[in-house]
Amino acid sequence: MRLYIAGPVSGIERLNRPAFERAATRLEDAGYSVAVPHWFVPATADWQTAMRISIETLAKCDGVALLPGWRTSRGAKIEQRLAVDLGMEAHAVRTWRVEK
Repeated sequence: MRLYIAGPVSGIERLNRPAFERAATRLEDAGYSVAVPHWFVPATADWQTAMRISIETLAKCDGVALLPGWRTSRGAKIEQRLAVDLGMEAHAVRTWRVEK
């Protein structure tokens, strides 16, 4: 199962990369394949471009793992809602780790 990791990025030091990387490691250790936006969105991309690239990748995944603070992120809220609308499960990272 491939999980897209969603969470706050804009306005956070280092674009919140450490939190995404920790989540990726934990989910991979639990047996999931993961997609982290930082891995495929250029650091120089504007918000709209980043979201277009992210949504394209999210649509190829099986579910979404949500980082703490996702509800305060405009982009993560869009990603969570899109996943649900597409019939995917969207849960906190810790929930995915327990449910496996």
